[in-house]
This record gives sequence, structure tokens and C-alpha cells, in this order.
Amino acid sequence: MPDAVPDVVVVGAGVGGLCAAIRLAAAGRSVVVLERNDTAGGKLAVRQRDGFTFETGPSLLTLPQVFGEVLALAGMDLHTELDLVRLDPAFRYRWPDGSTLDVRDDPAATAAAMDAFSPGAGEGYWGFLAHAARIWSVAERTFLAGPMGSPRQLMERMRSWHDLTAIDPFRTLHRCAASHFDDPRLQQWAGRYATYSGSSPYRAPATLACIAHVEAGFGCWYPRGSLGALRDALVRAANRVGVEIRCGVEVTGIGTGVVHTAGGERIVASHVVANVDAVHLYRDLVRSERLTARVRRARPSGSGFVILAGVEGRTPGIAHHNVWFSPGYAAEYDALDHGRPAHDPTIYACVSSVTDPGQAPEGCENWFLLVNVPPRPVAQPDAYAALVLDRLAARGVDLRGRLRFTELITPSDLQARYRAEGGAIYGTSSDGPRAAFARPANRSPHPGLYLVGGSSHPGGGLPLVATSGRIVADMIVAGGR
Repeated sequence: MPDAVPDVVVVGAGVGGLCAAIRLAAAGRSVVVLERNDTAGGKLAVRQRDGFTFETGPSLLTLPQVFGEVLALAGMDLHTELDLVRLDPAFRYRWPDGSTLDVRDDPAATAAAMDAFSPGAGEGYWGFLAHAARIWSVAERTFLAGPMGSPRQLMERMRSWHDLTAIDPFRTLHRCAASHFDDPRLQQWAGRYATYSGSSPYRAPATLACIAHVEAGFGCWYPRGSLGALRDALVRAANRVGVEIRCGVEVTGIGTGVVHTAGGERIVASHVVANVDAVHLYRDLVRSERLTARVRRARPSGSGFVILAGVEGRTPGIAHHNVWFSPGYAAEYDALDHGRPAHDPTIYACVSSVTDPGQAPEGCENWFLLVNVPPRPVAQPDAYAALVLDRLAARGVDLRGRLRFTELITPSDLQARYRAEGGAIYGTSSDGPRAAFARPANRSPHPGLYLVGGSSHPGGGLPLVATSGRIVADMIVAGGR
């Protein structure tokens, strides 16, 4: 069999890899995507069972315009391809004292809700949101505008030193929250934005406050039919621009300008784009001890412990996105820092059947429950799942007598499915002011190799991994610069 000679081989058909492939093919490059699993999408995955549909990875879409730009390259319209619903409330938050706060689609409604929740907090919210907007305006044209191989690359995109202070990298997110809110509950609410990248609010920079502006300014969205509809749209776009996607192909090695597969195929290409976990890439595929050690210098992100629950009946007061906070974040993150799952954790639940009844049988609900855990195996997963359900019952929502079934996704499962060391969902965390520079660069020191996805710049989350695809595609089209 003659060697295939595409311009670019993309290893991994996650969102970052698909976005890079679409952009490169639209720019005239021939692109082959190799995916070891049976379907594309990577962590953007869906599980169906007994009439229930669960999103097992991302469950929230923000900045949909990022994907609109990618689909447009294939002549497709985002709002034609996806039936997008802007959620209101975006989130419903609860605390152990029984208090509840809805974060609404309209920031003015959220400010009023905060004033009712904690007198005077509305003013603090407006101040926090204004600060978040300033961070975003600078981050969008600096941090997200291109690669971050060195601090110099970031500085070259800054207009002045004021940009550096504007993104607030030297305070922690918790300190930033405390400067705007006196109420510890609202400090806990603002600190939750660190968990979006598997990080700690006590170490992650206040820069992450910009997520509050993204949600309030651009909305929290859900595509009817599940987030899998976005994955399917990206696959259609890739097909339209001529990308060849080959699923069920295991890559076993990456050399200089060549990819080796388990089937004995040797694919030569000018460029290789890796949409895989960076530790797995350098340890198992490139086989470089030096580069593996460099990646491991960065603190790994947290992992997740997931319960998929098919639930009978309807639960009063449940929103699409729900959070039950722990009695205190400090104790929770102290446990995580010491490598232990929290005994009384914060619990997130996505119940998309609230918005999209077809995601569960009639009269039922699809519960995706997520708890933050360290990136290591959970010793007794069944016992910990029972603890999580007990804690949820103690906070007023008892699912235990209404379960048709439960399935667990543990850090060990995430490691096996995605080759993410320890099940670290986002590769490296955002902990510390220099975390962005510790994250693996988009351009690898290995010749002709580029990185996209959550474990490379700019990090995890759907819009960011799509941004990594743009950054890498632009570098390759520009001749590797």
C-alpha cells in the first residue's frame, strides 16, 4: 500500500482537532483526522440508555459565535444547524442554609436577585461584572489572540503595562471575590469560576473572573438534542470542506513529519496536529522524556466524579443547571489539595430534560451529577456515589427512591477513555499567576508538531479548545510561525 501524503494529519477528533481541521481544509490544505474511538467529538460525548440522553462531557455552550465562525468556513449557518436555546435562569445555586440564588440571563435581573439574597450585593455584582468585562476585553486581544510559547509573545500583543494589571493575574479569584462581596456565600459563588478549568479559587488567578462576563454578556446556551448536536455539526462541516475523518484508528507513534498507526500504516505529512493529552503525546507517542518532564512541571487540573442517573418523576424547583454548594470551599479544596475526595462536596447537576423533554422518557428526568475530585483513582466509587446521593438528599433533593439506574464515570474511566493522566480533565490547571505559561505551547519543540485541545494553550472548555484550533491553523497557514 502506498503511503498517504496529506498536508496535515490531525491526531484526535475532539473539538479542537475538528476546528483546526476545518480551518486548514478551508484554507486549501489536505487534512486527515485519525480518531481511535468509534465516533468523533472527544470529550464532547453523549450517552444514551433506556430512553435517557446524557451529556458526559461539556454540558454548557458559551460564546456560540466562535463555532459560528468555524461553520461559516464550510458555508454553514450556526442557527440553521443548531436549535439554540438561551437559558434563563442560567444557573440555580443553593447553599446548606436553604438559601437559593438564580443567576439570570439579564444581568439587571441577577443584580436584583442578589440584592434580595444579600442586601447590598447587587452593587457588588455590578462591580464584579465590570471588572470581569475589563479582563475579557484585554484577554480577548492578547491571551486569546495567538500562541503563548513565552511571556514575550503575550507582551507583544499588549498595548501597555496597564493591560497586564487589567487582567488581574496576581490576585487569586477568591481574593477578587472577597473584594466585591462581603457575603461568604457570594464569594463561594464567584470562586466557582475556577472549577471551569479544574482549578482552585484559592490559587487560580482573578483573570478567571472574566467567565462571569462571558456568561452574562453572551449568554448560556443549550442546543436542542444535546451538546452532541454541536459535535455533529462540526463533523458535517469537516466533511463539506473535504476533511477525511477516520475513526477506529489507533496512533502509536509520531516522528518528524510522520504518524504511525496500530495497523502498521505510516502516514507522511508536512504538519501533525495533536488533539490528545499532552502527557500522553510526549510520553507515549513522541517518546521524549525531556518533553514529558516539561509538561509534568505544571500542576495537573482536577478530575471529576460523575453519576448518570435515570430518575422517575419530576423534581420541584430544578433548573437546567444546578449547584448545591458545600458548607465551605476552604475545607473542600483542602481535601482536594491533599488528594482526597471531599466528604461534603459541592454538587453540580445538569438536568437537560427541564429544557428539552425528549432527553428523558415521559415523566422522567436525566440527571448528570458532577463532583470535583483529585486526578487519581477513587478508592471505593460505589460508596462515594452513595455519599454524593446522601449529601444531595440532605440538601433537599432525594433521588434515591426514584432511580431507574445509575452509571458512574470516574477519574480512572476518564484516563482510559481519553488517555488523560490521572483523569485530569483539562490537562494542566490554571493555578498560579504563571499557569498560562506552564501549559504546553501550541507549537511543540518537536519539529512539525502542533498541539490543540484542553491540555494546550489557551486551556479547557468548548470556546477555548476551538480557539486553540484557530491559533494552530493560523500558524500552519502562515508557514509555522
